[in-house]
Amino acid sequence: MKTKVLNLDNKAAGDVELNDAIFGLEPRQDLIQRVVVWQLAKRRSGQHKVLTRGEINRTKHKLGKQKGGGTARHGARSAPLFVGGAKAMGPVSHSHEFDLPKKIKALGLRHALSSKAKAGSIVVLDEAKSKEAKTGALAKQFGKMNLGSRALVIDGEFDKNFQLSARNLADVALLPVAGINVYDIMKSDKLVLTTAAIKAIEARLGEGNKA
Repeated sequence: MKTKVLNLDNKAAGDVELNDAIFGLEPRQDLIQRVVVWQLAKRRSGQHKVLTRGEINRTKHKLGKQKGGGTARHGARSAPLFVGGAKAMGPVSHSHEFDLPKKIKALGLRHALSSKAKAGSIVVLDEAKSKEAKTGALAKQFGKMNLGSRALVIDGEFDKNFQLSARNLADVALLPVAGINVYDIMKSDKLVLTTAAIKAIEARLGEGNKA
């Protein structure tokens, strides 16, 4: 699959051949959905937890003598039956993470990239570099490209001036190739890849690689 390469001034800078095994598949939404669910499950933090008797900061002294008081026998104030005591059989925090085979993760990435390519939502840049760290200048350049309300720029290693220029742009996110993932790819309106990023992605997801 041949695609045009642009520079930051939105002018043609040549062509690049995209690997059909990565960018030319018929997108499978079931695979993409499986990987997205796995990613979001990893991000969930189980914070629903109550304090046990050992974690309550109350006196551990026995309230009274064991027998002869005319009332029920009691131990520490942290017992569940007292106000301010522990919760009996309350919820305990746990991980929501589950395993997903490496092959499925790699397939999910390929199908996510193919989905963007099929929708015409991939923009290829020759390089992501700025002479100066100026947000306004970069915003104008991106404005000419019609990147939509959310653009994801992926590169091998980002130029420092480019990073500084882009960090205040609310509708632009930067991601190194090492961090590419299905969720961020599918969340973006436009996927902006540098030629260096394409080479790294094809080396990582090429035939025989499990990512």
